[in-house]
Amino acid sequence: MNMNQKPTLSFWQIWNMSFGFLGIQVGWGMQMGNMSAIYEYLGAKPDEIPLLWLAAPMTGLLVQPIIGYMSDRTWGKWGRRQPYFTVGAILATLGLLAMPHSSALWMAAGLLWILDASINISMEPFRAFVGDMLPEHQINQGYTMQSMFIGIGNVIAALLPAGILAVFGSGTHTGGVPPYLIAVFSIGALCYLSAVMYTVRSTREYPPADLEEFDRMRKETQGFRRGVKEVLSNIYNMPSTMRRVALVQFFTWPGLFLMWFYFTPAVARDILGAPDTTSPLYAEGVAWGNICFGFYSVVCFLFSFYLPRIADRYSRKYTHMLCLAAGALGLLFVGVAPGKYWLLLSMTGVGIAWASILSMPYAMLAYTLPQQKLGVYMGIFNFFIVLPEILATLFFGWIMEHVLDNNRIAAVMVGGGLLALAALLCLQIREQKA
Repeated sequence: MNMNQKPTLSFWQIWNMSFGFLGIQVGWGMQMGNMSAIYEYLGAKPDEIPLLWLAAPMTGLLVQPIIGYMSDRTWGKWGRRQPYFTVGAILATLGLLAMPHSSALWMAAGLLWILDASINISMEPFRAFVGDMLPEHQINQGYTMQSMFIGIGNVIAALLPAGILAVFGSGTHTGGVPPYLIAVFSIGALCYLSAVMYTVRSTREYPPADLEEFDRMRKETQGFRRGVKEVLSNIYNMPSTMRRVALVQFFTWPGLFLMWFYFTPAVARDILGAPDTTSPLYAEGVAWGNICFGFYSVVCFLFSFYLPRIADRYSRKYTHMLCLAAGALGLLFVGVAPGKYWLLLSMTGVGIAWASILSMPYAMLAYTLPQQKLGVYMGIFNFFIVLPEILATLFFGWIMEHVLDNNRIAAVMVGGGLLALAALLCLQIREQKA
């Protein structure tokens, strides 16, 4: 079977090829739900947190295009994308095991570089994998299946801290990362590796349509300088649909990052009123913040079943616009929520947006991008996620200190405003086959 003769896959075949994303998202969810708390446990101030997150966008900016370019040119005994799944999963597992043992801010920040790079090595080829394996009429289903597993992975990552706290308590600690987070990250590491290896063992990749032509192309484009030149050429010559979707991404993701940066510590400090990180209220707030993240992941999981039908009927563009608007309203509502349980209403909107963010942009790209460059273009597309995050990490700390007076809830609401702008920008998207 080659990539020019893609058969219609069964539900369970799409399930198997997407299952690894559950593990990737458990690792990602551990990072997003707990890193700001870990930094505060190690003594970081609110205005210092964005800069400490700089590792995440920098590694995505560098790693994803490189891995995409390499995987486009890989074929052998272990397949095309699967060698990258496996290596990334092993490295990310080691990073998750090490992270809660950090004893200083510099150590946690350094481990975040390693962990985020490893997650990116796994994640980028999974995005291209759907486009490789599925015929055009199943593209929406494939990416929404990924959204479903991302939702499940987020639920696991979100509920683990609360579950460990409920059973074992936070443990006695006078400083540093508390023992319960060590258990949480260890379980997350096991989930990550197991899920990715399940996909590797259960799914066989298709070889290139013309192996002789593939080998010729690979030889002609080998070398670091040639690779950099081609990546830059592909950036300059992006298809018009990709440019338009990229503009939406540019404003979508900083809104999400502000939520991830500040929502959990905001619940602990501003909603529950924890006086400092050693207070039991702080651990309770971190756990409730993770439960809220888990709730939006449940909404994402449930909404993913309906999303392909909505997109097929009303188009991907308008579906994505309405979902982003729901997320914007959810984050803005955080500022007026009268109590912690009302935050679940906010997370309902976020969950609807999250399901679409994880599927509709990639479905639009898979339809419009040239098949032989799917990996590298998916990596380049990641630029428009990480570039605004880099800007946020470099400059939002100053905004927090001098404009928002270190108000964490206000930062989350700024994220809502950015999602609203992204929703409006969906109107300029035009899907055109490359």
